[in-house]
Amino acid sequence: MPYTADKPVPPPTAEELRARVPGWGADLDHADRPAWPKERFAPGVSGAHWEYPDEQQPREGREKSIEHLQLTPVFGTAQPLHGLSGAIRRFAYDRFSEGRAAHWLLLVAGDRVESTGAHLRSLVTLRPDNPVTETGVLSELHRHPIASRRGRVDVRHQVLDPVIVAGPWLLAGGVAWMLARRLLRR
Repeated sequence: MPYTADKPVPPPTAEELRARVPGWGADLDHADRPAWPKERFAPGVSGAHWEYPDEQQPREGREKSIEHLQLTPVFGTAQPLHGLSGAIRRFAYDRFSEGRAAHWLLLVAGDRVESTGAHLRSLVTLRPDNPVTETGVLSELHRHPIASRRGRVDVRHQVLDPVIVAGPWLLAGGVAWMLARRLLRR
């Protein structure tokens, strides 16, 4: 049993495993492992010309967990934080440890704010998002809709899928309709 001081059943030996499981231990011989020379720790043979890599610049404004003393030497810059979602994410990194649920819930909230902003921005363009085609709802009718749902782990929340996908659009449509009705009454 895991997490107990005494182990009632000793783990099987290598010979027992080799006899019971076909192919067990096939990679134990270094001659059968093509990557084995790369797995050796030999700092002088690595070919690296540095002890610590050159740090990427600019470093200010990047989020860093409070557990770490410094930012990693190399980091991604493709999606810099911006707007309200960026402020939420920065708050999560500045205030909470990665081991806290609040850190991750704030990151999820930042993602939701970002996606809502993207949906709202698409509504004011000439080609807004089409939730019917982008979610694959139409393919559900043609590609074995019942058989593909059977035996899945997420069967409990399948009822919520239409609410999660269509809910924000229906809410936005309702708000737009109420605003239009109010404007027309004036």
